[in-house]
Amino acid sequence: MKGKQMFKRGMIFFTAFAMVFSLIGIAHAKKPIKIGAVYIMSGFAATYGKFAKNGLTLAVEEINKSGGILGRPLKVSFEDSRAKPPVALRAFRKFVYEDKVDVLVGLDSSGVAKSVVPALTELKTPLIITHAATPDVTGKQCNKYAFRVSANLSQNVQVAAHIAAKTGARKWTTIGPDYAFGHQSWEYFQKYLKALNPKATFMTTTAFPKIATEDYTPYITTIMNAKPDGVLISLWSGDLINFIRQAKKLGFFKAKFKVLMTLGAATEVLYALKDQMPTGIWVGTRYWFLANHSPVNKRFIKAYKKKYHVYPSYNAQNAYAAAYVLKAAYEKAGKVDKEALVKALEGLTVDVPVGKITIRAGDHQALLDVSWGKTAADPKYPIRILKPIVTFKGSEITPKVSETGCKRK
Repeated sequence: MKGKQMFKRGMIFFTAFAMVFSLIGIAHAKKPIKIGAVYIMSGFAATYGKFAKNGLTLAVEEINKSGGILGRPLKVSFEDSRAKPPVALRAFRKFVYEDKVDVLVGLDSSGVAKSVVPALTELKTPLIITHAATPDVTGKQCNKYAFRVSANLSQNVQVAAHIAAKTGARKWTTIGPDYAFGHQSWEYFQKYLKALNPKATFMTTTAFPKIATEDYTPYITTIMNAKPDGVLISLWSGDLINFIRQAKKLGFFKAKFKVLMTLGAATEVLYALKDQMPTGIWVGTRYWFLANHSPVNKRFIKAYKKKYHVYPSYNAQNAYAAAYVLKAAYEKAGKVDKEALVKALEGLTVDVPVGKITIRAGDHQALLDVSWGKTAADPKYPIRILKPIVTFKGSEITPKVSETGCKRK
């Protein structure tokens, strides 16, 4: 009798013990995967941060609704970089050391990215770059924790060079922001156009206004008086919007020279300008919502427009894509672990709205198609659209890893 009682007590204890561990397992399985996102959320480029937040939030909601990743929900927190390197770096350190995030996402400014990426080896946390376009962070500054799922300026500007070569314009100048992005856009444009058209020349009269310049009149006048055959414009966000409004009043777009805008097809810009955006101008972007007719892209456009009542921008798509890249990588790794995530991201191919992208193992730069087009009016859309659209394959416009300067150990 006494033996039976001890047996029963043992079974009760065992059952209770098993239930406790089961509950712990369930709790652990539902522990969220934490994402720390840093974008420009205030100032001249706040709309870019807003669109990135929209895209990432939508993807997180979709993924969580479908069961999360490895049975765990995603949780994303946002911080404002204010386009300042020290602010962005403090935000990343807070995410890693205080909030204990599993992965980092974001960055709009190339200057910020160049300052932050070297610190990743200290943070030992993967960063998925979705916007900042300087080739350096997947080139000479590359490291094991820095990845980019969006087109860099080298890829985008190479398409600009192909278009420029066909315009017949020979004497070129530029107007771009006075920091890494603007200067590197001009450097790469010269390199690629000279290879395509040896007769092309590049003027010493250029314009590099500071970020958040209010009066572009002196720069516009200088370029118009120089009488170029073509002008490459790499201004973006609020700066590009202000420039276009002022340039239009001064007859800039009625002059005889050709105009190429590397980020003129950003929907943030197009919505702000609407019919103020001149037609017939070659413009680029890192994702154009009408360039890819895949089911993935159609679902994204429908869901995004339903939730936010506008068409998605490239920054929204890039952030949205980052979440699905993480999903695929974690599922490939089979666990939520920073070092395992790094290995899983290398060589990963994922179908996202812009199309299939592959993250190269050598430099962690995504290979993806890049589309440009001419601005056109269409009564079916509240913004200028691109017509015609030209798309270049990622494999055609991306330098080999050996040419990027990336030498990861």
